[in-house]
Amino acid sequence: MDNTFRCTNCGTVGLEPGFVEDAGQHSRGYARWIQGVLERGMFGGAKRMGRPTWRIDAFRCPTCAHLELFAGHRA
Repeated sequence: MDNTFRCTNCGTVGLEPGFVEDAGQHSRGYARWIQGVLERGMFGGAKRMGRPTWRIDAFRCPTCAHLELFAGHRA
């Protein structure tokens, strides 16, 4: 795979792929982006029923360690 992602902080080309882990209870092992403003349910948790979700992919700059996050795959 040709990695041409450019760091928006320092301009380095070739970011390291990775992910942001979600290790909470009932997690799938990766963080998700949920469309819409955060609303809390009766017990304080985030309301997410019926909302589209995307897995968050993360890329780290090997030069300055800046993280670039993308929500590109449906979770």
